[in-house]
Amino acid sequence: MEHLHTTKSICPVCGVQLPADIVRETGGVFLKKTCPAHGSFSALIWRDGGVPYEQWGGERPADIPEYCPNGCSSCSSHGQDTCCILVEVTNRCNLRCSFCFADGGAVLTDEPTVDELADAFRTLAEKNLTFIQLSGGEPTVRDDLPEIVAAAKVAGATSIQLNTNGIRLAKEPEYTKKLADAGLTFVFLQFDSTDPAVTQALRGGDYLSDKLAAIDLCGSLGLGVTLVPTVVPGLNSDHIGDLIRFAISKSPVVRGVHFQPVSYFGRCPYEPADRDRFTLPELLNAVVTQTEGLVSLEDISPSCCDHPRCGFHSDYIVLPDGLLSLNPHKGGTSAVTKTSALSNRCYIARRWKRDPESERFIAEAETLNMSDMATFLAAGKSNMFTLTAMAFQDRWNLDLERLNSCSLHVWDKGSAVPFCARYITAEKN
Repeated sequence: MEHLHTTKSICPVCGVQLPADIVRETGGVFLKKTCPAHGSFSALIWRDGGVPYEQWGGERPADIPEYCPNGCSSCSSHGQDTCCILVEVTNRCNLRCSFCFADGGAVLTDEPTVDELADAFRTLAEKNLTFIQLSGGEPTVRDDLPEIVAAAKVAGATSIQLNTNGIRLAKEPEYTKKLADAGLTFVFLQFDSTDPAVTQALRGGDYLSDKLAAIDLCGSLGLGVTLVPTVVPGLNSDHIGDLIRFAISKSPVVRGVHFQPVSYFGRCPYEPADRDRFTLPELLNAVVTQTEGLVSLEDISPSCCDHPRCGFHSDYIVLPDGLLSLNPHKGGTSAVTKTSALSNRCYIARRWKRDPESERFIAEAETLNMSDMATFLAAGKSNMFTLTAMAFQDRWNLDLERLNSCSLHVWDKGSAVPFCARYITAEKN
């Protein structure tokens, strides 16, 4: 065993804060911790092969308060400002997915009114938190969602993102049009594979045709779409290349793919075996090998707004014969500062939002001469495409130093709470 770093975590049973060690053993890198009351625990956090743990991103020692993450908010000890603020508009959902961070269901509890949400949006705008993701549950179960979108826009939200399974968008085009007319900016669409069997296994039904229809409808309404697959080993982990190629074929409507390796919270807070984990280096390797030269590892950089081991990003322009990489770091790391959250907010919005004028320019161009500055700039707005990932943490693999760098926050009772702190759930016995 090789000791790599000492950090802090929590007991997955009682939630008390514990010291934790990051060590290398046969098969990968593990987070290990011991609770005096509940014993020792080990969680795989980095499976060896392809991308070395030490080279992807350095440790970020942080001053972790004793109460973290219990009662967590974005306190003075937190190492990063808010980039995207997630606002839950309902806990209801029209699906019962086998993996769900929110554990949404059919029973309504404490659903906020439009007026209450409008107050929240105004408070967020006063704090300059204007990149808002509407989430749940499934937000589209609310008939008044267009009013909620409009309230966010009136309050000063500059980007309004909808986190959705897309079913109602597809089945009710007028409803979707109302959302677009109200000011919706882009859609974060649950999309696990182009294979209906995967949708059946993960979401409890064959909803692929609905998701395809939702993409086309959003395209006709000028809404950008980012595909969001939950990656489960052995289920859709070998579909990553096909999913990327499909997404590219739908450019400029589809603006990218945002991968989320499966985490065990929400509906699935049971202790996973190592084989149930799909770690970040495995995802990186799958993206590169399954795209067969379309994407290279040098295109991809560690997350620069969160902890580097929380995810990655890469930017491209979609060309008729492939992808033009725009990554200036070329596999390098970059330091994170609190001020980077604002720039990252603008960075993401520019890439995921569609630009009708640039799309017209590119559509009318006889050839895409990328040495022509006007064409290059228009293509950069029209045909932008991103590959990103967020590796969420659960009670078993939680590293509080990683949590300290989180910039994705949830608005909860007047506080901005780091995402993984908000959705961590206790072990089910």
